[in-house]
Amino acid sequence: MNETLKRAISGAIYVILLISSILYSTESFFVLFGIFLIIAIYEFCNLIQINKIPSILFGVLLYTTVTLLSCYNKATTTFVNRTFNTHLDLSINVKQLDLILLVIALVVSIKCILFLFYDKIQKSSISSKSLYLLGYIILPFIFITKISFGIKDYNPKIIIGLFIIIWTNDTFAFIVGKSIGKNKLFERISPKKTIEGFIGGIIFAILAGYLISKYYIKASPEFSSTSIMIWVTIALIVGIMGTIGDLIESKFKRIAGVKDSGKIMPGHGGILDRLDSVIFVAPIIFLFYQILYYVS
Repeated sequence: MNETLKRAISGAIYVILLISSILYSTESFFVLFGIFLIIAIYEFCNLIQINKIPSILFGVLLYTTVTLLSCYNKATTTFVNRTFNTHLDLSINVKQLDLILLVIALVVSIKCILFLFYDKIQKSSISSKSLYLLGYIILPFIFITKISFGIKDYNPKIIIGLFIIIWTNDTFAFIVGKSIGKNKLFERISPKKTIEGFIGGIIFAILAGYLISKYYIKASPEFSSTSIMIWVTIALIVGIMGTIGDLIESKFKRIAGVKDSGKIMPGHGGILDRLDSVIFVAPIIFLFYQILYYVS
């Protein structure tokens, strides 16, 4: 089987699995991204050379705990009390929890940007590498699931729309860069990326955001212009920050001396190679939705 066919088949399986899990139920979405998280932690631990088992256990525990307490608090409390014959009150202030996790994720995002330009992971301590693992990998997966709730209830259109914008940005950044790209964007980290491709990706991502709002989200007439503004803003965030996320993962790989983060997807590499953009933009998109909630 040639490389192009492998890439097409594995890519199609990935997209079908992703869309199906998002549309089927909230639970299937949570489970799939929990599995993606495990694989991503495994791949990232290989890149930065830290122990995999405790990292995976911690990631799964945090992801599961936050998900259960945030989305299934009553059912979780009932299950725990019945199982252990206790009378615990597991109710939490979800907004405060989200704020704490968001601050950590954003601080690590800034650290990642500084790392992109200045730092060398070989010089990082175990605690610093662990912080990257927490804020760059684990927490973004939690925020991906939280984004799907928008400012109220689970809405699969939000996360599907986000992925469509990311895929559009990546695809047209490649096409435009390949066609007319002459000026390198960040040659020492990603030699193939160009400024023209970067701008082209953003333009087409914004167009995708407009079309998603107009023909997929289909907001009511009185909210149509607001919806368009929201999705165009999301597209702009994705175009800029998604590219930075891609470059950050490229630097981790370059320092590790590998082309791909893993081999789970033939022709595409690892899960991190597929999700590097979305995991970096997830906390920022979540912050954007919280701002919308408070000003609406």
